Amino acid sequence: MQIIRYSQHNQEPGYGWILDDKVGPLSAPPFGPYRRMDAVVPLSTVKLQAPVLPGKIIAVGRNYPEHAKEHEEEVPDTPLIFLKPPSSVIGLEEQILLPPQSKRVEYEGELAVVIGRGGRWIDIRIIEEFILGFTIANDVTARDLQRSDGQWTRGKGFDTFCPLGPWIETDLDVSDVLITTRVNDEIRQMASTREMVFNIPQLVVYVSSIMTLNPGDVILTGTPAGVGKLEEGDVIEIEIEGIGKLKNAVAIDLRQGL
Repeated sequence: MQIIRYSQHNQEPGYGWILDDKVGPLSAPPFGPYRRMDAVVPLSTVKLQAPVLPGKIIAVGRNYPEHAKEHEEEVPDTPLIFLKPPSSVIGLEEQILLPPQSKRVEYEGELAVVIGRGGRWIDIRIIEEFILGFTIANDVTARDLQRSDGQWTRGKGFDTFCPLGPWIETDLDVSDVLITTRVNDEIRQMASTREMVFNIPQLVVYVSSIMTLNPGDVILTGTPAGVGKLEEGDVIEIEIEGIGKLKNAVAIDLRQGL
């Protein structure tokens, strides 16, 4: 099932589901009991929002060997995790804003895990009970700031630096799906999730051994090789088999000082 957050006629966003290009509301957020209402509204008439507003975003670095290699870094022995702020989240077709503090902002196409049930020290044998589904993410990174700071909060944390969407796919085997990133219709990244150093069950178990995972939290599972610089006017599209496409344009952030 595809779960969305959507709005109509400038109303507050709500959760819904998709059936044959039609949208129906959910009676409650999908992290607990809910009912699916009739899907009668054409998908083309609603505005898709980021499919979840996470309490926290846990991202994983260097989880594809070729990506570590392109940055002349070693593959870590244990998952290398960091946090992105919830304020970095945007949705489908929203603009990625290039901040004035950085001279090199890069894209990173990734598979994202959406937590459905909270837990700590999650047992890998029942991992499916804790995952609501999967969506697409762009772990946008100010690479120059990441390198100069020596830690990653600023370089990863600007507003608009975590596009998510277009929806949450709840029924998908993501052990071997293709991730493709295009910039202005040119392929820049292409790899399978089978190339991950640490797979999704391992990542969820590892993160939950450190911090409690809450419903709606998101884990970004790392990016393949092929990351590169974004420029004003670029259009970036990330496609994951079985989920769909996440598309965002790039603009200069003109809001500073306002």
